[in-house]
Amino acid sequence: MKKKEELIRKSIGAAILIALGDYALLKLGSPIGPVIFSLGLLGVCYMGQNLFTGKCGFLFQDKIKPLDLIIILIVNLLAGYLVGLLFSSIDVDVYNAAISKVASWEVSYSFFVKSILCGIIMYIAVLMYKKGTPLGIIFGIPLFIFCGFQHCIANIITMGVARGFDLSIIICIIGNFVGSILMWYISKDSN
Repeated sequence: MKKKEELIRKSIGAAILIALGDYALLKLGSPIGPVIFSLGLLGVCYMGQNLFTGKCGFLFQDKIKPLDLIIILIVNLLAGYLVGLLFSSIDVDVYNAAISKVASWEVSYSFFVKSILCGIIMYIAVLMYKKGTPLGIIFGIPLFIFCGFQHCIANIITMGVARGFDLSIIICIIGNFVGSILMWYISKDSN
């Protein structure tokens, strides 16, 4: 039971850290917002928190139990949405930016591909961190944001800020998972 409590606690922590990055992105916009967002994943990695998009590519390599990965995802989504709701109540500019952003999402092939590409970047960023350098995070996070790639946990936070929901989150979750696993598969002999 203690391991599940830790799993949940660290999954909440990850959602809060990514939410701080998402708030900065919504508040500051480009070009500074995407750079500041990197602090979220840096915090997740340095503090050992559980972020779905940072864990799914390491499912086999780190022998993560599939049920644990599902718990991480569910807790990241719920906590992220709730933190987003909190943010919506403190800053009307962030709320308006979130509404505009969510309105631009759609369930489409291109959205799915953008989610896969984000998963690839997330895997590379975390792998580089595990190998001793934060450069994958420092450059990777702004890269996926500037390119318009889709990150499921950031997206659910934005939905919370917008006080809404969009089915594109399902496509985004699947795409992030596929991208991370694909990159793991391609690079597994070199890890």
